[in-house]
Amino acid sequence: MRVLFDTNVVLDVLLAREPHLEDAKRLFSLVDRGAIAGVVCATTITTIHYIASKALGPAEVAHLLGELLAMFDVAAVDLPVLRAALALGFTDFEDAVLHEAARAADAQAIVTRNVRDFAAAELPVFEPRELLAALDAAAGPN
Repeated sequence: MRVLFDTNVVLDVLLAREPHLEDAKRLFSLVDRGAIAGVVCATTITTIHYIASKALGPAEVAHLLGELLAMFDVAAVDLPVLRAALALGFTDFEDAVLHEAARAADAQAIVTRNVRDFAAAELPVFEPRELLAALDAAAGPN
């Protein structure tokens, strides 16, 4: 499964934000092991750099972003994505851009902690714990 990770889930790992850290780390582990294909939106990278630099400093953020870019594919934000996002009618344009970037990158789902912001989504949208449960169910009994 190809899953686009919302910025908040990525920041949960990079900034060790409780109580969300464990579920987000489990999802990162699935990406690292190749059990799912992880994708981040191009805007997520710039947002993470801005937010995390304040908390961790530029050198640490550069290192973490290098690791992130080695694990995840990046969904482009280009003119067709922006036009499609404008046409969606989401109340939050950033979420619309993320949704359309996910579609353009052939993601099958989005994982976020703000599921309600994606009420009009055409892709399945999961909270981290919901996605973990769905993946466990799909894997069947061991």
